[in-house]
Amino acid sequence: MILVVQRVSRASVKVEGETVGKIGKGFMVLVGIKNGDDEAVAAKMVKKMCGLRIFEDAEGKTNLSLADVGGELLLISQFTLCADCRKGYRPSFIDAARPEVSEPLYNFVIDESKKYVPVVEKGVFGAMMEVELINDGPFTIVLDSEK
Repeated sequence: MILVVQRVSRASVKVEGETVGKIGKGFMVLVGIKNGDDEAVAAKMVKKMCGLRIFEDAEGKTNLSLADVGGELLLISQFTLCADCRKGYRPSFIDAARPEVSEPLYNFVIDESKKYVPVVEKGVFGAMMEVELINDGPFTIVLDSEK
């Protein structure tokens, strides 16, 4: 599983021109689910993501978590994170889990995140989405379950 965590001052996602998810200060996270990922992997990744201490404390040190600052979460499914670009110029997505596996696991990530963060918004699985965000910092962390 790959999570691209971006600290944001605000973020939103639209599908067919309609806003389906919107947050203020928090994390906008792109979620890539790979073959072999399961609920155990997802639970570990959600715990790590929600525990990241990348918000500044009163002394300006990145020492506070999402919960510490009352942050919100926007989760966007994105199978293209699983692209393999080692050969040629056309990405291979063979490592991305099939929708029948990845959609339930994406929903598990959403539900698991609600254990840590009260406001969890989401995109629409499999839809063409327009994501807007103001990256605060910028601050972006890539979490990979294989690393």
